[in-house]
Amino acid sequence: MTNTDRLTRDTHATRLALAARDGDTDAAERFVRSLHRDVWRFVAHLSRDPQAADDLTQETFLRALGALRRFQGRSSARTWLLAIARRAVVDSSRYAATRPRLYAVPDWESMAERAQPRGLPGFDDGIALGQLLDTLPEERREAFVLTQLLGLRYAEAARVSGCPVGTVRSRVARARAALIEDLED
Repeated sequence: MTNTDRLTRDTHATRLALAARDGDTDAAERFVRSLHRDVWRFVAHLSRDPQAADDLTQETFLRALGALRRFQGRSSARTWLLAIARRAVVDSSRYAATRPRLYAVPDWESMAERAQPRGLPGFDDGIALGQLLDTLPEERREAFVLTQLLGLRYAEAARVSGCPVGTVRSRVARARAALIEDLED
């Protein structure tokens, strides 16, 4: 996807968000559909838990729709939404850290791996990328996913992450270097 396509898509999503804010229920539904995949991918990578991605995505949109009346369109709706998604993941992680995890199956990890589909085009590549991304520190992984997988500009990623643009650039550069090093190994 080119930068022009991405900008057009972001502009469209922002228009939908503003129309939804003004009471257009059809626009609200189209807004959710237009950004659902980006939010899901972001929370899946950020949380490192694809199983929780559906719940975190739903939580993100619930929060966003509840706060839509305050959305002014000063940033793209996608940037605004991904910042909400980031907070939802952080809140979920904090909550999970205070609760013990109980599993009914002794070897739940291998059971989950066996349940995944095999033989799909790009499936093994996606697994490999996910495993490589898991080796990165959280801040670098977040910056890499936002800019390289979701296609946000560095300034937008900085707004989502709540840090300076230079920090995002540095994190992405370090993530790339680490990923290249891991691939060479």
